[in-house]
Amino acid sequence: MAAQAAAAAQAAAAQAAQAEAAESWYLALLGFAEHFRTSSPPKIRLCVHCLQAVFPFKPPQRIEARTHLQLGSVLYHHTKNSEQARSHLEKAWLISQQIQQFEDVKFEAASLLSELYCQENSVDTAKPLLRKAIQISQQTPYWHCRLLFQLAQLHTLEKDLVSACDLLGVGAEYARVVGSEYTRALFLLSKGMLLLMERKLQEVHPLLTLCGQIVENWQGNPIQKESLRVFFLVLQVTHYLDAGQVKSVKPCLKQLQQCIQTISTLHDDEILPSNPADLFHWLPKEHMCVLVYLVTVMHSMQAGYLEKAQKYTDKALMQLEKLKMLDCSPILSSFQVILLEHIIMCRLVTGHKATALQEISQVCQLCQQSPRLFSNHAAQLHTLLGLYCVSVNCMDNAEAQFTTALRLTNHQELWAFIVTNLASVYIREGNRHQELYSLLERINPDHSFPVSSHCLRAAAFYVRGLFSFFQGRYNEAKRFLRETLKMSNAEDLNRLTACSLVLLGHIFYVLGNHRESNNMVVPAMQLASKIPDMSVQLWSSALLRDLNKACGNAMDAHEAAQMHQNFSQQLLQDHIEACSLPEHNLITWTDGPPPVQFQAQNGPNTSLASLL
Repeated sequence: MAAQAAAAAQAAAAQAAQAEAAESWYLALLGFAEHFRTSSPPKIRLCVHCLQAVFPFKPPQRIEARTHLQLGSVLYHHTKNSEQARSHLEKAWLISQQIQQFEDVKFEAASLLSELYCQENSVDTAKPLLRKAIQISQQTPYWHCRLLFQLAQLHTLEKDLVSACDLLGVGAEYARVVGSEYTRALFLLSKGMLLLMERKLQEVHPLLTLCGQIVENWQGNPIQKESLRVFFLVLQVTHYLDAGQVKSVKPCLKQLQQCIQTISTLHDDEILPSNPADLFHWLPKEHMCVLVYLVTVMHSMQAGYLEKAQKYTDKALMQLEKLKMLDCSPILSSFQVILLEHIIMCRLVTGHKATALQEISQVCQLCQQSPRLFSNHAAQLHTLLGLYCVSVNCMDNAEAQFTTALRLTNHQELWAFIVTNLASVYIREGNRHQELYSLLERINPDHSFPVSSHCLRAAAFYVRGLFSFFQGRYNEAKRFLRETLKMSNAEDLNRLTACSLVLLGHIFYVLGNHRESNNMVVPAMQLASKIPDMSVQLWSSALLRDLNKACGNAMDAHEAAQMHQNFSQQLLQDHIEACSLPEHNLITWTDGPPPVQFQAQNGPNTSLASLL
């Protein structure tokens, strides 16, 4: 018995020594691999060699699966060898499913592998993999929630928002059951964002109300609580802006700006949440800061505070440049493109067409780097080119750009915006009555207007008024323009107000009512100077010159004529500069991805008559 006991003890000691030796070689190889991975610059080839050296030792399944995951992860993140990365991740996923209580490796392998499948455009392979991982992860709250978010994001990228909303609803209920009100709010806010994208406003309102209650009642990490509030307020602000309610949004926007200031003063708490389902962040603080700048720019542009829009755009773009040096997150490029889209529109209004054109070219370059970014912003890019074409009086090109944009969008508000601008092109051309009547019927503000946007409906009234003016139906024009004024004053839509006032002033001038004309044109000029809107200033100064001349006010007429001359010269110089840029050739691009380079032109080839 003693001999048997001694032999057993000896065998156990040998096994322990073998295990210790096995652990020591494994830890040594792992240490070397990590050293090479974190070197500056990283030595990825040597890191991969160290990890591959684990397999000849015939390691236990746990070590084998983990090593396949590590190799797959390194190859996926640091090389272009997707085939080998996929092979290692598939082995990690297969082996880890056979091992009890090995969740971190199992579900990380599933998550990474599905990401790789999506990158290879094998979405139909990624979906069942994620569904299986979700099915077997219900006892692991963190991974179950993370995988639900991942599958919902995949459906969103495919524009299957119904399936994505269903998954986020499942996630919200699961988070409630496991006692994570924080992650429940994240799921619900994400669902609210998708419902806003789908324009399901009747479902959005009760959901946002519930989210507001959850956010206010949740007591936890201050940064997490404030980030939920930022998410909630961003949805509210964008909802108002989508509806064109620039004045109504101000209290929410102010709260949002105060909230981001609070977050910037808070220090990141290193203490991990006790509930593993709470281990999520919506966005890093720095990204949230850029997002708040972005919605502030959107508001300033809609309201006609263009200098404020410029100021916040500069701040946001500076912050983005710093972030992009350290972070290649796709969301940063999306923020950059949206900011540029808004500031381009501001530049066209303030009479800086050449700068706007160069920024359009910058958006093209950003879209060349990402097919998904181009797919999401192609319609907006052609719309911006259409607006630029209008500003340099290239009406045929404007029509081609707007028509291309209409073909590429299924976004209702953008569609209505494009149709409104295309109608104004047809009005200016003067010989497109059939097409114009067809468009005006589709954006009739008096009945069945296609979108709920207050701003776009007011703009549709303005376009009707403009058309009636050109037709000589002045009473009808006045009715439409007064409707625009009523709506634009209600929501502080300063640019629409200025445009309506100057057009009304023009109508009264034509009718010989000089006093009433002056009452319209003077405030139009003041508002246009405040925006500043160069075209309305040019128009107003011409009217003031003619009005004062007609009334015998020689001094005032001379002053207005001088102002008109100054505005004309500024616009003319900018016009010549813009049309001389090689980027001006973009106005002929209507198909496929954006052109890579531009040929310089000998000089402008567009009519300047509309500016003089």
